[in-house]
Amino acid sequence: MEIEYVLPTEIEKRSFEIIGKELQDMGITLDKEQEPITKRVIHTSADFDYANTMRYSDGAIEKAKELIRNGAHIVTDTNMALSGINKKRLAEYGGLVHCFMADEDVAKEAKERQVTRATVSMERAASLNVPVIFAIGNAPTALISLYEQMTEGKFTPEFVIGVPVGFVNVVAAKELFLNSDVPYIINEGRKGGSNIAAAIVNAILYNIDK
Repeated sequence: MEIEYVLPTEIEKRSFEIIGKELQDMGITLDKEQEPITKRVIHTSADFDYANTMRYSDGAIEKAKELIRNGAHIVTDTNMALSGINKKRLAEYGGLVHCFMADEDVAKEAKERQVTRATVSMERAASLNVPVIFAIGNAPTALISLYEQMTEGKFTPEFVIGVPVGFVNVVAAKELFLNSDVPYIINEGRKGGSNIAAAIVNAILYNIDK
């Protein structure tokens, strides 16, 4: 394969052109509204399986945009996702990004209760008193905690981006929200990750005025 010389400023554009061409060659046509999000996930991962496994609740993207326009905050389950989300763009709408996973008091409480830090972090997030979009890319227990709070009548998330990666409870945790009334963007199966969660948030932010 020959080296393709592309200007640094054109690399992302060229990448999306390649993604579009390969999807076309596979006979895959993405929903127009979902296309920017799914393509950015593929761009982040170089994995075309996402074209078939990404799931969106009815009106999900417009709902997420509406929340952001109205100052919603974003809570993630890793500092990697926190780092990857475009905080400057989110701040234009009054939003902040939070991750409580590394907080000492969260770690202490989790150890005392013998639960994961993700569980305690989601409980902390529920007390923010602002609309929250949850961007979960690592811990299925974060999704489980949110679902338990919801079924117990303690807290209902405004929106869930559920893309934890792994093997233990990952698929089952995602299915909790696939079968709920909470607006969501979820990748079915074992694949996902903090980079995927951040990519989904950024794709929404970059296309918020479209």
